[in-house]
Amino acid sequence: MTAPEAATRSISLDNPGHTSAFRESLIVGVVLQLLMVICGHWIEFIKLNVFAIGGMAISLAAGVMYARRARVSRARSAVQGALVGGICALIGIVVSYALGDVAANILVLGTLSSAVTGAIGGAVAGGTRSVA
Repeated sequence: MTAPEAATRSISLDNPGHTSAFRESLIVGVVLQLLMVICGHWIEFIKLNVFAIGGMAISLAAGVMYARRARVSRARSAVQGALVGGICALIGIVVSYALGDVAANILVLGTLSSAVTGAIGGAVAGGTRSVA
């Protein structure tokens, strides 16, 4: 396989490794976001002190998880980390909004900030690594 073919193959969306890494990272992120949101609905301290930083930390971790599992370039890891982080946060925020725990503007602000932290996690943890 030539270098251009290898490069094209590594960024293919049809690669099951990338798809499963994305799916698994998203599932973990959504579960953690929902746990935080449900706990925060019942525990005032979590709602007041943990939602923002906790939601972004979960998105950061989901971005890192994607990057570590997919083993793709930093740029691709950052983009996919942003998607994973933003989507899992959006799902959690929609549930939190439906429960009446956050204002509507948090749907945008929280999703964007979590997408940024997911991208940071993906970029920091991303990059192909050679196995020694």
